[in-house]
Amino acid sequence: MNIERLSKMTTEGRNPNTMNIDSVSTLEMVRIINEEDKKVAEAVGNVKEDIAKGIDIIAERLLKGGRLIYMGAGTSGRLGILDASECPPTYGVDFELVQGLIAGGHTAIFKAVEGAEDDKELGKNDLKAKNLTENDVVCGIAASGRTPYVIGGMEYAKEIGAAVLCVTMNDESEMAKIAHCPISVVVGPEVVMGSTRMKSGTAQKLVLNMLSTGAMIKLGKVYGNLMVDVQPSNEKLRVRAKRIVMLATDIDENKAEEILKETDYNVKLAIFMLESGLNKEKANKILNENKGYIAKALEQIK
Repeated sequence: MNIERLSKMTTEGRNPNTMNIDSVSTLEMVRIINEEDKKVAEAVGNVKEDIAKGIDIIAERLLKGGRLIYMGAGTSGRLGILDASECPPTYGVDFELVQGLIAGGHTAIFKAVEGAEDDKELGKNDLKAKNLTENDVVCGIAASGRTPYVIGGMEYAKEIGAAVLCVTMNDESEMAKIAHCPISVVVGPEVVMGSTRMKSGTAQKLVLNMLSTGAMIKLGKVYGNLMVDVQPSNEKLRVRAKRIVMLATDIDENKAEEILKETDYNVKLAIFMLESGLNKEKANKILNENKGYIAKALEQIK
């Protein structure tokens, strides 16, 4: 990429509001950064229709047995891995359901791997190694919208019929032209020119939160606003599981603990048993028939 092309990118612009950030007080520095950060949520809100479309695509493919695979380089790749890694404990899904790929592999999570992001073939091969299918969703992430590693993966995904999304911070990017559902969040120039781990990274985190959370809600992983498929793998989460059951069913702590022990801390099953009055075996059968949707299962028994 030449200098002229780079200079036309919004994410590579020089922010007129931060020109003197190196000569102000520490408090003023923080104020300037905070003012710029305030613009991020608004920019994300400007593309809410695209995000909603992305959620629907992901949920549809996951219900068909597909997976969501994020792809990125540097900060973008790390954010995809972060979002993917938090889905299993929060929503009780398999670790294979949501995955994150980063240019350069595991080493690149902690330290930049020179040249990896410039290799289109590497992106394609990383998806081949995942045995990508037409039921899967590939979501490319890059502030610039032109990372070759991600583009190589997106092009391959599109060839085999997988759904292709992208999250970028520049309008009309190369990635946006490939994606079935482009999500372009224009947050403007960074506080420090080109430091896209800042506003761009924050915007990416917000969008990924929405994509995975929205998809999990549509998969019945949330009842009301309670994470009913939480995996209580530590003391904090066991306490949270107990509180979720108490809030959902209006019972006391002793009763919540009793039913959770009966269900081996299966929060969703415990709630449905209490709400339906059914025994463990019957409740589990009806929940499975309704693919884990508590609300739908309750409708069935009515």
